Amino acid sequence: MANTVLVGAQWGDEGKGKVIDYLTDRVDVVVRSQGGNNAGHTVVVGDVKYILRLIPSGILRPGKLCVIGNGVVVDPISLCEEIGELKSQGVEISKENLLISEAAHLVFPYHK
Repeated sequence: MANTVLVGAQWGDEGKGKVIDYLTDRVDVVVRSQGGNNAGHTVVVGDVKYILRLIPSGILRPGKLCVIGNGVVVDPISLCEEIGELKSQGVEISKENLLISEAAHLVFPYHK
């Protein structure tokens, strides 16, 4: 099985999210391997605008498995808010299409 990997060379807004969204049609699994919710990207599908911070943009495509990897810093409150926002826009999110590494780093309010 072939793999497609997108690696950023900068610490910020370099367009990785838009490229990943473009490549998502060609893959089965979309993995976010590092980072946190401090930056995000906007994806437009049809006439609907989605804002993603932690969840891989593959979540917008039916039949794709999305993984939040162990190098990601997860704020559980922000993650729940993002899931709620996406679900309110009709995005299907379940344990069947979103997996979170049990080794992902957690950040709580007292860390901020």
